[in-house]
Amino acid sequence: MKPAASAQEFEHRLRQIGADRYHDKHPFHDRLHGGHCTPDEVRAWVINRYYYQHSIPIKDAAFMSRVEDPDLRRIWRSRMEDHDGTDTNEGGIKRWLRLAQAVGLDPAYVQSREGIMPATKFAVDAYVRFVRDKTLLEAVAASLTELFAPAIHENRIKGLLQHYDFADDSSLSYFQNRLKEAPKDVAFGLQWVLDHADTAEKQDMAAAALEFKTDVLWAQLDALWNGYVEGRIPPGCWQPGDGLLLAKAS
Repeated sequence: MKPAASAQEFEHRLRQIGADRYHDKHPFHDRLHGGHCTPDEVRAWVINRYYYQHSIPIKDAAFMSRVEDPDLRRIWRSRMEDHDGTDTNEGGIKRWLRLAQAVGLDPAYVQSREGIMPATKFAVDAYVRFVRDKTLLEAVAASLTELFAPAIHENRIKGLLQHYDFADDSSLSYFQNRLKEAPKDVAFGLQWVLDHADTAEKQDMAAAALEFKTDVLWAQLDALWNGYVEGRIPPGCWQPGDGLLLAKAS
């Protein structure tokens, strides 16, 4: 039986997964951040990404329902509050809907989750099931894509502000807040995985979980590219012109 890697070696392995596989390398993000997306491509991204945003607190609730350690539940609870909001924090979902309105979409349409691409549903729902059904170690490890998120948020804020009229502090507040929230979450999650992946087998399980999550993110962008850049929109998915605010539709 092979020995476990040191914590330093294992952390390097996890970070290398992000370097090789994180969705910041997908051409859709180059297109978006470089100002080359059409308004409808941006809207398709906002609509489909909302399904992911909507599902994150559901995923975290599924995780917490299996945790017997009250300290872990208490720490993890803040992730749900970051998305769902509290009395003093409007939450990421409302911030995402403000972005939707800024790009000309009716927030009620986006909230209805009509027109979501099949691949988006399959990928996101698979992530929720993964966290619900796999070991706690694998569930936490899958969240470690947050290690790589600050860089993409910084590039996104810079690129959107530079290239798109809808971009301002209000419409981009989701990404700006994640720059503060994600490092807190990932510092805990990374240390928890390093502490609990104490055998080579568990380290392999955690690494595979993180690879799975990168696949979830990548698959969503592949679908967007095929549907809205290449023009092969699947039946029943959002069509340009649908779900717009009246002022934008006129």
